[in-house]
Amino acid sequence: MPDLKYWVALNLLSSIGPVLARRLVSVFGDPENVFHMDPHELMKMGSIGEERARQITGFRDWDRVEREIEAVHRSGVRLVTIRDEDYPDGLRQIDDAPIMLYMKGEIRDSDKYAIAMVGSRTPTYYGVQVAERISHDLAERGLTIVSGMARGIDSVSHRGALKAKGRTIAVLGSGIDVPYPRENRGLMDEIASSGAVISEFPMGTLPDKGNFPRRNRLISALSLGVIVVEATGNSGSLITANYALDQGKEVFAVPGNITSKRSKGTNDLIKKGARLIEGADDVIEELRPQLAGIIREHGPGVQGLMPQVTEEEEAILRHLGCEPRHIDDIVRESRLSINKALSLLLALELKGIVKQMDGKNFIINIGLD
Repeated sequence: MPDLKYWVALNLLSSIGPVLARRLVSVFGDPENVFHMDPHELMKMGSIGEERARQITGFRDWDRVEREIEAVHRSGVRLVTIRDEDYPDGLRQIDDAPIMLYMKGEIRDSDKYAIAMVGSRTPTYYGVQVAERISHDLAERGLTIVSGMARGIDSVSHRGALKAKGRTIAVLGSGIDVPYPRENRGLMDEIASSGAVISEFPMGTLPDKGNFPRRNRLISALSLGVIVVEATGNSGSLITANYALDQGKEVFAVPGNITSKRSKGTNDLIKKGARLIEGADDVIEELRPQLAGIIREHGPGVQGLMPQVTEEEEAILRHLGCEPRHIDDIVRESRLSINKALSLLLALELKGIVKQMDGKNFIINIGLD
């Protein structure tokens, strides 16, 4: 694209957000025209003052633009503008759609039949089990799974779709060359080969806290509905649910243990009218009019995807999470003898559900294979 540098430059201007950038392109035709306008013409839009108009027309950091484009090419990334055919239709529908996306992989027309899955970054084993089963079943039935590639439920949901040999899309809250968390670099490559990884942020952008609410609006916009699996009362997942409501999308929630703080957010969503779901069929039934003709029949199912646990094992798992817990704390909270606790933890370790760390510390193995 001969005018690609102007798209990049407009996207790099910190004083121009996505809403204004989209208006500028709409009013003046092309980004190149925007940079060549008289400042007074820009100011006629009303939302642009003299200072902002001069920042646009006086833009001189073309070396940075060239470095950005070179970095994109070196990383095997594509730049997709809002004018391109493969720009997702779901994003076009929101007022603050990015004018440009950084993309690895590809987004297909069939990806408009997508479901977002979000939730706790430190889920319980129950949350991991449910998220993988639902994402696997939905992907197996032909739906694309969208999430944010964060630790916990996001990563589990992507992996569930991949295990079903389905499609999945990750939306990052950082530059596409800055995988976050770092240990998900391999997962990111798998997602790009079975769907797409996208970001609206320039190359090298760090995963700052303020980026994630912006990312969440895109996760919702790409989907027909949002499923929340385990969320505290102030979880960022609830931001995604709110975006879904604002965008007219369905909100689904998996009920959780009423004594678990990780389920407070999801249980509150259900109280407020979110659709309670127990599996993929509940989602499909709710969205059936929008999914007519694309739903596949059940495959072999997900038996064996997640190891089965006994009631005693499930009970001790409630005292574990993504942060190491010392055996003394586990024994005190579970009220088990140390020999019984160690026996159960060993059984869970052999199943690949628990990892033993140094110093008799134990952690849930979220990366279950």
